[in-house]
Amino acid sequence: MTPLGLGTGLTRPRSWLRAHPLAFDAGLAAVVLGCMISGSFVDPHGGLHGPSFGARAPGARSIVLMTLAAAALVLRRRKPLAVLGATCALTVVELVFAAQERPAPVSMSAVVALYTVASRTDRPTTWRIGLSTMVGLTAAAMCFNEGPWYAQENIGLFAWTGIGASVGDAVRSRRAFVDAIRERAERAERTREEEARRRVAEERLRIARDLHDVVAHHIALVNVQAGVAAHVMDKRPDQAKEALAHVREASRSALNELRATVGLLRQSGESQAPTEPAPGLAVLDGLLDTFRNAGLPVALARTDDEGLPPSVDLAAYRIIQEALTNVRKHAGPDAKAEVSVVRVGTSVEVTVLDNGTAGTGAGSGSGTGSRGGADGPEPGSGGHGLVGMRERVTALGGSLTAAPRPGGGFRVHAILPDKARTAGRARTAAQAVPGTGQGEDQQV
Repeated sequence: MTPLGLGTGLTRPRSWLRAHPLAFDAGLAAVVLGCMISGSFVDPHGGLHGPSFGARAPGARSIVLMTLAAAALVLRRRKPLAVLGATCALTVVELVFAAQERPAPVSMSAVVALYTVASRTDRPTTWRIGLSTMVGLTAAAMCFNEGPWYAQENIGLFAWTGIGASVGDAVRSRRAFVDAIRERAERAERTREEEARRRVAEERLRIARDLHDVVAHHIALVNVQAGVAAHVMDKRPDQAKEALAHVREASRSALNELRATVGLLRQSGESQAPTEPAPGLAVLDGLLDTFRNAGLPVALARTDDEGLPPSVDLAAYRIIQEALTNVRKHAGPDAKAEVSVVRVGTSVEVTVLDNGTAGTGAGSGSGTGSRGGADGPEPGSGGHGLVGMRERVTALGGSLTAAPRPGGGFRVHAILPDKARTAGRARTAAQAVPGTGQGEDQQV
């Protein structure tokens, strides 16, 4: 049988013994009793060349004492200190009444009891009880044995009791070590599960945020253009056809973005590279044209915004998209909007202004309510536009303010850190300091 098969075959008996500790202790008591009775027939000085077996036999008193000591071991787990005291007392009784003969090895049960105490208590207690037991039993053997105090039986009793205490302490230390490793592994497993749940929640939030941006923007434009087409259908069919063309274009864009998002969700393995780049400030003009076609005049002011990290580029695009969608939905038919994207130091500032009705506009529809609202959804709408913008900006370490303008309309202002530029400046500063930087590393 292979070692694996042997280990597998012993698994069931081992599990049964763990589930029935009293049965194991009863078996151990029987084994100890057998060893004590066998040892009582041995005379260490009975032969010419060493110990002899059968040269002496235990008396009735010794047999009773050995039986009582072995029986006490059955309760060693439940009452370890009481069992240790009982076995030590029986050992001393045997040493006292066997003063004129070789005592029976009743002390073997005391060694097992001392091991049990040491394995189930702390180290200071083991030292105190172990030393007391060793000194007490050895002193009793020296006082009542017929031989000299330095006889090998006395030294052996001292050594065996010390071994029992040492082995018990070692077993206790190993159990504590194994328990600590097991607890650490369980804690790590719980941490991994919590981290996995957190990542899943963040991914769900990101997907929900992207879907909201896509649907809110395109559906708002579809709604506006459809209303224009229905209004001018009879009197100006050409304008109605143009509005319907914008409806078709907006719906096609919405379907394409939804298809790309849902396609990523359906992938069972690693996500493949997208076939189209993620939207960003590079296609900002196209986004503004969709609003202009829907009847919202939008002015744009921008500086150099190339080389932004993809996360910052996407966040700026989505903030402008959501803010203009709210302007189109809530700022009124005569509203105008202004968009600016400016790089200031190591950050990018995105601002969307409108001149709509006071308390409405860029930040009010999806995520705010009346004047002064900044965080909660609009009453009765359940929108989460401003909440989504705040989450995007906060995730990048930036800040977002959205509030009504004093003269009417609304203002959305986002500050996004340009991490790529910040890292570049940090590297430049490190290279400029003597003793740091790449030049220093090359000289070493």
